[in-house]
Amino acid sequence: MPLRALAAALAIALMGCAHAGPRAQLGALGGAASGGLLAAAFGGNGEAIVASIILGGLVGGAVGDAMDQADRHYAYSNTQSALEFGPSGSTSDWCNVDSGHCGTTTPTGTYRASGRYCREYEETITIGGRTEWAYGRACRQPDGSWKIVN
Repeated sequence: MPLRALAAALAIALMGCAHAGPRAQLGALGGAASGGLLAAAFGGNGEAIVASIILGGLVGGAVGDAMDQADRHYAYSNTQSALEFGPSGSTSDWCNVDSGHCGTTTPTGTYRASGRYCREYEETITIGGRTEWAYGRACRQPDGSWKIVN
């Protein structure tokens, strides 16, 4: 698929974010990027990648808009802890009793890249009874934190 068509599809998908709040915008951009990268990683053709970018942007925007600062703190802290201390296959969870939003992080594998320890993981976020799933990769930084590398 030509690059112009990909850019146009992404622009159309994200136009709805123009009037959304910053949480929705960040969620949409993150979802779009993750969707496109995941489709490409699994050998998707141009149409599959574009569709994944659009769907990822829509889902990410909805989740980003619904999560408040406390939710993001709980999710971030849980992911950092799970990646640092959780054995592969073990699930660590968080729940914000004020919002009712919950999530999980499950490390699925560990590897080394460029001299750093990296981990693959799966995450879920449940908002309003609806659960969204995501896959990610993160590498340990010199300061001990984990940075997403997808």
